[in-house]
Amino acid sequence: MDALERARQTRRAITLYAKELPDEQAAGMPSLFEAWDGNDVTYKMGDRVQYNDLLYKCLTDHTSQESWTPDAAVALWVRIDDPAVEWPQWQQPTGATDAYDKGDKVSHNGKHWISDVDANTWEPGVSGWTQADEYKEKF
Repeated sequence: MDALERARQTRRAITLYAKELPDEQAAGMPSLFEAWDGNDVTYKMGDRVQYNDLLYKCLTDHTSQESWTPDAAVALWVRIDDPAVEWPQWQQPTGATDAYDKGDKVSHNGKHWISDVDANTWEPGVSGWTQADEYKEKF
């Protein structure tokens, strides 16, 4: 086995190991993860990628498009070291592919919201969302 093949095997082992790291540890090592690719790559919820030297986690299954970069497509990706990871900032979906699913959590206008329905494109506080404090009381 030559040096190049050993390097490839080492990279595969590192990639497998990195997948098992908790987000808190992984956030400090974005270079262990594959770079985001906007050319029709299938991403699954929970996948992590590096983009602009930061680590992002996939929020919903989708096939990448060049304009859906992790820093711009907030309904698809969340930056792992972002303190609002659990409650990412709500963004108006532009279509069905980036609509929110039932149970998705967002921050909007200083409040936390949980989506009540799948394919939710409504603004929190208007329809289709329950404020987090009220959600606990309902369920």
